[in-house]
Amino acid sequence: MTDFSYFTPTEVAFGRKSEDKIIPLIRKYGGTKVLVHYGGGSAVRSGLIPSIRQKLQEAGIPFTELGGVVPNPQLSLVRQGIGLCLGEGVDFILAVGGGSVIDSSKAIAYGVRYGGDVWDFFDGKAVPVASLPVGVVLTIPASGSEMSDSCVITYGEEGLKRGCNSDVCRPKFAIMNPERTYTLPPYQTACGITDIMMHTMERYFSSEASLHITDSIAEGLLRTVREDGEKLLQNPSDYALRASIMWAGSLAHNGLTGCGAPSDFATHRLEHELSTMFNVAHGAGLAALWCHWAGYVMDADPDRFARFAVEVCGVEPGNDARTTALEGIASMRAFYRRIGMPTSIPELIGRKATEDEIAVMAGRCSRGKTISVGNFKVLRYDAMVDVYHLANE
Repeated sequence: MTDFSYFTPTEVAFGRKSEDKIIPLIRKYGGTKVLVHYGGGSAVRSGLIPSIRQKLQEAGIPFTELGGVVPNPQLSLVRQGIGLCLGEGVDFILAVGGGSVIDSSKAIAYGVRYGGDVWDFFDGKAVPVASLPVGVVLTIPASGSEMSDSCVITYGEEGLKRGCNSDVCRPKFAIMNPERTYTLPPYQTACGITDIMMHTMERYFSSEASLHITDSIAEGLLRTVREDGEKLLQNPSDYALRASIMWAGSLAHNGLTGCGAPSDFATHRLEHELSTMFNVAHGAGLAALWCHWAGYVMDADPDRFARFAVEVCGVEPGNDARTTALEGIASMRAFYRRIGMPTSIPELIGRKATEDEIAVMAGRCSRGKTISVGNFKVLRYDAMVDVYHLANE
């Protein structure tokens, strides 16, 4: 295991009446002029945005709004939000939505406190040292951004999708009412389930042995999301199942399930290029790639994959670790199919990716063949191409 620091400062208000705490929490964390940031019309049609407007008005807290966040949130809207906040004197951002809205809010919060172009943080030219405080009203459990240090933004004009990780952007609070997720379509629910699991799987598959307690926490979370996720898709209005998945989304990406071992996140990095090029849902892209990444890297430590197969997938141990590991990968492929997720690039986009498209994705992922990704097995440009090819069959 490795030494580690664990920092989770986000205050969580969870449950049916958690939205009653929005105003006290904004005040607690210093908000006097608020940007309410959200996505499409669903947040308005559901009554959530009108309810928040009313709460702010009754509390005498001035606010401005910026909607229009899309999946794979765009740098252009982030820049617009930065200008709006500076012009209006905003000192607190309230993100109302899922991971895309939260990430867009975090990027705006960075930019307001920075004298240069906010893309510098995502392009590796600068490191954030400050941000506006951000609060979250979560409506889509998936990304875990409501408690994480992560923020991913797409520079659409350049075809780039980049992440920035910094503790300064961790939200001050997260309001989580599972009832707000009842109307999520099955496909979006399944994408969320996939992303939640992947955030812990990317930590679980490490080149170094982890703490036994960390492994046990990770395996318990993964088992629960697999089991409750399938049940939820059959019973979408079950409050207990919605609550289980919503809370798992936060725990999967706040660092808890990776304490003591360096994480991998190669599948995420490969998927960022896939979703940028083809504008697909992030969770679906992860499902399309993971089994192929797993097959490619498994021999680096088949015992680790065998443990995953037994403890998470419920596979009976085989004659050797490699056989058990392969059965675990097959079990995950079957799970993705049961919840309606693709397990290859052609299933995801309706055709095979071209050789040129694969070369572009691998080139962007490797920053022009200058960097590697992954930890369980380090992947450089040629290996990235190999994984894309495996997923393209």
